[in-house]
Amino acid sequence: MVSFDHREPGTDPAAWVRSTADLETDPTTLDGVTSVVVVAPHPDDETLGAGALLATAADAGLPAHVLLVTRGEGSHPDSPTTTPERLRAVRDDEFRTALRILHPAASATVLDVPDGGLREHPDVLRDALTAHLAATTGRVLVVAPWRGDGHRDHRIAGEVAEEVVARSDAAELLAYPIWAWHWDDPQDSAMPWDRARALPVSAAVLERKRSALAAYVSQTEPLSPAPGDEAIVDDRHAAHHLGPIEWSFAVDTSASRSRESFDAHYERKPEGWDFDGSWYERRKRAVTLAALPRERYRSALELGCATGVLTAALTERADAVLGTDISAAPLERARHRAPAARFVQAALPSEWPSGRWDLVVMSEVGYYLSPVDLDATIDAVLASLDDDGVLVACHWRHPDDEAVSSGDAVDARLAERWPRPALVRHVEPDFVLSVLPGPGVVSVAAVEGLTP
Repeated sequence: MVSFDHREPGTDPAAWVRSTADLETDPTTLDGVTSVVVVAPHPDDETLGAGALLATAADAGLPAHVLLVTRGEGSHPDSPTTTPERLRAVRDDEFRTALRILHPAASATVLDVPDGGLREHPDVLRDALTAHLAATTGRVLVVAPWRGDGHRDHRIAGEVAEEVVARSDAAELLAYPIWAWHWDDPQDSAMPWDRARALPVSAAVLERKRSALAAYVSQTEPLSPAPGDEAIVDDRHAAHHLGPIEWSFAVDTSASRSRESFDAHYERKPEGWDFDGSWYERRKRAVTLAALPRERYRSALELGCATGVLTAALTERADAVLGTDISAAPLERARHRAPAARFVQAALPSEWPSGRWDLVVMSEVGYYLSPVDLDATIDAVLASLDDDGVLVACHWRHPDDEAVSSGDAVDARLAERWPRPALVRHVEPDFVLSVLPGPGVVSVAAVEGLTP
């Protein structure tokens, strides 16, 4: 996660104007769109990130709906003059005023997730967006935060939107930046400018966007002269959003991380990640192995085995082990590290290995799969897992710029798709681990004869 302080001056807006002046991009268009849905983690995100789009949709007679995730009560945590409860009411009123200015006919749903708490409540947004798309006909344009924006709520909102849109037949997704304008460097930008979309903003639309932002008095002006009451969106930051172009990024929700991307990673870092030296990696591996409900397995499959560090440990617990990876380079190291195992280069889910397994391990690989490919991989595991077998899935919970989704999203989808409850679900700030059983799995105590 990017660390930034909104009170710092941040990147000069003029620097972004210069860096994007000659950028060749596709336009943002509403051609063929029948409705617009904007995901706003906080009141004012809809205006800053998609205000011109909402106004343009209104002028085109297109319906729009805003999913407001939180009421933004955490915007001034150090204020000596107000409370989160008071800010909830103020920002709710400001939101409704701003939305009327941008799109008088737009509807809105307030999800009431605690400000800063979307990571703990992603299902609230997931369910609401899924239900809205299911009830909407025609081609829907969903607009949500760019998940690399640097704010945790923005990241989770972007990830959830990608996941839901990927499972919709009639929706497409654009991602808007908010805080990236503040912390990013135009000379070495983290934003995906190769996927940029530009919406020209007319003078009339810009004036409506400016008026809508001005409705957020609690954010654009200090609450008081006291420290802790500073404006969140001061004039310098507002300038990023009040120009002649409203920027967003197209999101391809159908593609898993490519083989070429992994090949390039291993060319830079032949060991991939610090599997041997990192205490985090060693501890996570120990937790994974400790979670296995049986002492010994007949046939184990490890998906995304990388350089074979975990694979080598699995050979001590299984009679036969097969490791797969999308890239050839790490498999050469894996063969030396785990000579008792077999290895096959394979992309998931299209190159699924033949065989039956009573142990399948998916460690740090699920979030590199598109939602469609993740579902197909889950189906393949279920089809090839013996009745007394288990799937062990362990995933990093922090941002990964190369990931398609997140560890939490993968774990949630596994729980949703798996036909039986998890035997083990271990959650800590860094990773989540679930052990999902086949129909013939019984408890360790039952196997040992310790229960009646």
